Amino acid sequence: MEAAIALGDRARGRTAPNPNVGCLIVRDDAVVGRGWTADGGRPHAEAMALAEAGEAARGAHIYVTLEPCAHVSVRGPACATLLAEAEPARVIVAAGDPDPRTNGLGIERLEAAGMKVETGLCRDEAEVSMAGFFSRVRRGRPFVTLKLAMSIDGKIALPSGESRWITGEEARTHAHLERARTDMILVGRGTYDADAPRLDVRIEGLEKYSPRRALLTRDEAPEGWERLGTPDEIARFEGVNDLLVEGGAETAAAFLAADLVDRLLVYRAPILIGEGLAALGAIGVDALSGAHGRWRPADTRQLGSDTLQVYERTR
Repeated sequence: MEAAIALGDRARGRTAPNPNVGCLIVRDDAVVGRGWTADGGRPHAEAMALAEAGEAARGAHIYVTLEPCAHVSVRGPACATLLAEAEPARVIVAAGDPDPRTNGLGIERLEAAGMKVETGLCRDEAEVSMAGFFSRVRRGRPFVTLKLAMSIDGKIALPSGESRWITGEEARTHAHLERARTDMILVGRGTYDADAPRLDVRIEGLEKYSPRRALLTRDEAPEGWERLGTPDEIARFEGVNDLLVEGGAETAAAFLAADLVDRLLVYRAPILIGEGLAALGAIGVDALSGAHGRWRPADTRQLGSDTLQVYERTR
């Protein structure tokens, strides 16, 4: 199942509003089919894996990270039906599908066809992999990641506003990989006016995965950008599972104050700036007791001379 989740991770940021599912078909201890949700959401992971496996799927064990869909679409058949027709010996499902069109119905269809179905294997890991989809269906909004690049003492720029570059090349490359795994990227008007950011993916071979661009502003958005008046309006963006917020300080603070940030990416460079621009403005913390217990460390890694710390919001 971990391998199926890794396959699904390949598609993150390119399948919305569909989930980025992974599927692996195993027969006689050998992998005979692999699949992940294609760009744009079709074909689904199960359809891709079944096409590769062919007749070898009969009697095989199928690992899929999300409950196979049960509803028919104009874009393709229901995966639960495809799997039932393939007649595998067993289907192992990591996480149930919260979409009311499928919720439980996909598993029911497989069991009605005589399939042995097991659920829950690596459920938490699968839900993390498809966090954007689960957030959109359960909470009606995208999964929000906030990126912060700062010095040891929490500054994002010199007093003059100079901020290029606080972090090194390895950290910036990692940030571009994060861009390639998101559906939309957002900055505030101050960052747009000061830096004229392109917000594209500048890694060879991944340029085509540059996300949609959004601007938090009271004014009209420039051509090629989508306007967001307040952080709460992220719910109206269609086709967005994952939203990456890159700055600046007031925009980051606005999303934190609205409690809309689900994950923090903190890139910290081994430099001291002293007097300078702080990474965050006011976020509504009136007492230290209210600041504790809100963030869980999820990962730490070294990127050249910089350190990346990942935190997840506890809810």
